[in-house]
Amino acid sequence: MPNDKRSLGAFGEDAACRYLKRRGYRILGRNFSCRFGEIDVIARRGRYVAFVEVKLRKNADHGAAAEFVTAAKQRRVILTAERWLQQNPTDLQPRFDVIEVYAPDGLDTKRPEIHHLEDAYSL
Repeated sequence: MPNDKRSLGAFGEDAACRYLKRRGYRILGRNFSCRFGEIDVIARRGRYVAFVEVKLRKNADHGAAAEFVTAAKQRRVILTAERWLQQNPTDLQPRFDVIEVYAPDGLDTKRPEIHHLEDAYSL
């Protein structure tokens, strides 16, 4: 399998979902998109529904992966989350998380390093 952008993105999202499941989250959706943007993973645990942006990098040499979730990207995720919530009413508290996935060997990385930043930004 080539290390193309789409394959690497799916690799990172798969790793993030496995990580979340091990921590008691239930995955509600992946790659939800609308005209405003896309949300990589939507998961629930406890009283929260987490809208998760997954960022995959080989390493943090050029900054932490979460630093690449710009203010513009945050606005797009928030608007997309609002659309998801309109379509999926819930009493759960929305939260915006970022999961950094570090895979130094790309798709050949056996155990990617994962950092979960809960409530990384807000409305």
